[in-house]
Amino acid sequence: MAQYRLSETEYQRILDFKRNMHMHPELSYREVRTTGKIKAFLESIPSCRILPLPVETGVVARIEGSGDGPEIMLRADIDALPQTEETEDPWKSLTPGVMHACGHDFHTAALLGAALILDRAKSQGELPGCVDLVFQPAEEVTTGASTLIRAGLFDRIHPDYCFGLHNWPSVKSGQVVCREGALMAAKRNFEIRILGAGGHGSMPHLNIDPIVCAAAIVQSLQTVVSRNTDPRDAVVLSINMLSGGSPDNLVVDQVAMRGTIRSLSDEALDRTIDRTEVITEKTAQAYECRSEILWEDRVPAVCNTAEMTRLAKECAKLTDCVLADASPSLASEDFALYRSYVPSFFYWVGSSAEDDPGVEELHRCRFHTDDRALAAAAELFAASAIRPCI
Repeated sequence: MAQYRLSETEYQRILDFKRNMHMHPELSYREVRTTGKIKAFLESIPSCRILPLPVETGVVARIEGSGDGPEIMLRADIDALPQTEETEDPWKSLTPGVMHACGHDFHTAALLGAALILDRAKSQGELPGCVDLVFQPAEEVTTGASTLIRAGLFDRIHPDYCFGLHNWPSVKSGQVVCREGALMAAKRNFEIRILGAGGHGSMPHLNIDPIVCAAAIVQSLQTVVSRNTDPRDAVVLSINMLSGGSPDNLVVDQVAMRGTIRSLSDEALDRTIDRTEVITEKTAQAYECRSEILWEDRVPAVCNTAEMTRLAKECAKLTDCVLADASPSLASEDFALYRSYVPSFFYWVGSSAEDDPGVEELHRCRFHTDDRALAAAAELFAASAIRPCI
């Protein structure tokens, strides 16, 4: 694998790409400029061919090998978050209220670096299989994977294995986590609507106040984790938004709230969903209100099988990365959806520098990656395409 390291010129090229992408972040399903830049980069690689897929954003491309080896899918995500960046980097976001606070620019640049390495392997006759490069939109809203799948991704490509990665700020640069079992949580987002009967605020007896009811539901839902799920299971139930009300003397007819449920256990997630429905319905009835719950699509947990973990560790050993351990996270990743179609593995790649004074975690306004880790991530992607062919 020594010959499949990024050259200094190649590293500088993907670093420049990453910084330019960081300066021009785009939200989920709006990654038009990003898509165009990715396509232009891939079109400059001799052995790379862009595959047509009926989606507005995102790119799927292929590097054909020279033999009958396995087909490998490598996936990166490309969207940003609605946050205002507060770093002092010269390449900080130029788009007000939008930033790459999760490092998807890092992932995209790393996969482009892997494409450069794999092109070189192809030219030397050392890539017997083919590699599918998937640049996925809309991971932040966890619907991009399903969008590509519905658009016919797995009619266009037929991979034998799939690999993805995420930068991980609590892990130091040069380290990679190859963890067996549940790595990231299953989730189900929801909206609850509480329907009352509004009127003048001075006449509460003539109204049915949905705000009082909503407050009771928020409080009652906190008992689901503390009293209805096994304390040995990791579960989160959070109400993250309340919307409704008036500034003065009007009791409104409706209040809405949005929330999320996360768990590493399918059983705990099912139990929490069931209790959320019952508590919401019965509490609303107690306050003479009506309730509706609108559930979003369920995202499964990211789980690495024993066999894929063994293979991933072999891939990592072809790089200079040091194997590290880390606890699972209750963050979610729609990479998990690919596992229903192809054996898949998800790495965490360390992205904080040894000399960082403190860790800026994902989704924070001062989040940043140690870009010296870009080469390691690119080479890990490339190794994941080459090792299964050996």
